[in-house]
Amino acid sequence: MKKNIQEFLLQIKHPESDQKFISEKNIKLIDIEDNKVILSIELNFPFKSQINIYENIIQDGLKKIIDSDIIINWSHKILTRKVQQGVNSIKSIKNVIAIASGKGGVGKSSTAANLALALSYEGANVGILDADIYGPSQPQMLGINQKPNSKDGKSMEPLVAHGVQVMSIGFLVDQETPMVWRGPMVTSTLEQLLKETNWDNLDYLIIDLPPGTGDIQLTLAQKIPVTGAIIVTTPQDIALLDARRGLKMFEKVNIPILGIIENMSTHICSNCGHEEYIFGKDGGSKMCLDYKTELLGSLPLDINIREGLDAGKPSIAINPNSDISEIYKKIARKSALKVLDLAEDHSSKFPNIVIQQS
Repeated sequence: MKKNIQEFLLQIKHPESDQKFISEKNIKLIDIEDNKVILSIELNFPFKSQINIYENIIQDGLKKIIDSDIIINWSHKILTRKVQQGVNSIKSIKNVIAIASGKGGVGKSSTAANLALALSYEGANVGILDADIYGPSQPQMLGINQKPNSKDGKSMEPLVAHGVQVMSIGFLVDQETPMVWRGPMVTSTLEQLLKETNWDNLDYLIIDLPPGTGDIQLTLAQKIPVTGAIIVTTPQDIALLDARRGLKMFEKVNIPILGIIENMSTHICSNCGHEEYIFGKDGGSKMCLDYKTELLGSLPLDINIREGLDAGKPSIAINPNSDISEIYKKIARKSALKVLDLAEDHSSKFPNIVIQQS
């Protein structure tokens, strides 16, 4: 009977991605005693809001196999995935997700902020690094106006907003001070922000990259350990052209593309409810077909997203159960599942070879 239960669990497909998400390693216990089945399942992605859905899928399926009460104990453990070759991962960060766009003005930073909060809401330990040195926006969007502390005079403690660890050059300089720096100085500063911040055991670090695909972005992609990248675009042709360049940049440095997020896909009038496609229709879907990647989600052009971020309160923080927040949470879960599909990093398990003179 245990074998039948295990075979059933291994065949379950995720309701949002049609991907099998329970492996033998995830099944920690199958215990049958009297008229009771006790299961312990440890998944490798955050899923807090989906426990009841997963529970119902398993309960309904197992009732066809065994006539017993079923008790399921859930837990999660995020695993570290491989980064691009030649770049070392960071001990305190399991996975780095780069949020990129080929051009500015497509809502990349707002998406990064809400995606970080959505992953945190689902149960992950999350940080966000504002890598837009020239135009940092995360301090405003997350409502932080403090400076980071340093316990040892060498490294910085991340600030925390809405349960997410945050670091940005915007914490260290005056808001109105222009960053008149050349590329090498920018990349050096970004590496310092990443590696000299005492991140606290992150499952995911979201990096809000600057827009564009020039030398700076390419250098960042080559020096920072990235698990995977997400491209943010609007449906219009001009934005899609730039988004394709951004996607190609990550392909050049062998960073997996987790998927595409189409922002401002539609607008619904707050007065009459009329829906219109201001920036075109299905551009993100067509791009996904061309590059054999996944559309992680489509977000509307909504005044509530903008008002919340202007006030330092992303949609997830204001109302985690709103329609907009549900879209962000679904994107977060699908992103985590795409990370789950990548090869695991076993480098930390290899012994260090030390040569000593005898």
